[in-house]
Amino acid sequence: MALMEQFKGRLIQYAYLVRLHKPIGTVLLLWPTLWALWFASHGHPPLLHVFIFCMGTLLMRSAGCAMNDYADRDFDRHVKRTENRPLTAGQISKKETLFVAGVLALISFGLVLPLNRLTIELSFAALFIAILYPFTKRFFAMPQAILGIAFGFGIPMTYAAELNEVPWQAWLMLLGNVFWAIAYDTAYAMVDRDDDIKIGIKTSAITFGQFEVTAIVICYLLFFIIMAYLAILENLNHWFWVGWFVGVGCAIYHYTLVKTRDRMKCFKAFNHNNWLGAALFAGVAMAYLK
Repeated sequence: MALMEQFKGRLIQYAYLVRLHKPIGTVLLLWPTLWALWFASHGHPPLLHVFIFCMGTLLMRSAGCAMNDYADRDFDRHVKRTENRPLTAGQISKKETLFVAGVLALISFGLVLPLNRLTIELSFAALFIAILYPFTKRFFAMPQAILGIAFGFGIPMTYAAELNEVPWQAWLMLLGNVFWAIAYDTAYAMVDRDDDIKIGIKTSAITFGQFEVTAIVICYLLFFIIMAYLAILENLNHWFWVGWFVGVGCAIYHYTLVKTRDRMKCFKAFNHNNWLGAALFAGVAMAYLK
């Protein structure tokens, strides 16, 4: 009985490690993947591909969280919001953290094996970027840009899976996702800015300084322009534009929150990006219905 309780306790700590209790990161990774999957397949993706990319998104985001906590283990204890994470709090070991990340990444790799060679090759690049991102906060002034690539790398992978090539439209959508990630993760970074300055972590909220709200607005604007251009190329109907305008409305709402620079309102703006991504996907999916 004691052994079972100990095992159960370990599983709970692993769940906290990979943020199963905070799905926002998973959906922020999922929406761009689904946009691309619908664009690449003209609205008719194989169910197997939908399953593979949805499960892969969950697994790789979870593995990324474990790697992030390993990379930030000496920083998290100095930040109030992260001081109780399992590794930082001593609930699990460094070896366990790496083991969890490795197992999840391996399972995710197994998922893409039924896909074509190009998609499998791109999965290695996706893994490299996921591992690299947590460490960029030490030396790169805009780690949110790397996060945008990591969270958007499902875009070229879905195009590769559907078309056996990655056209320029996929890379443009990935660029749009980078702008979106800079926007929402700068709002997120504004929550921890004071702590990050003290411990020497680099974030876009620190780099942009007093212009961080303006930078968020510009990044949202560039993101929506890119998505609109891609929709025009695809000749998507009015349903896309319904989703697009709802997404713009979400971004305007986020501006009203972040302009206050209040920590909790900035965090609320970050979380609300789930609805922005969902609105765009709903518009894309509806536009392709025939």
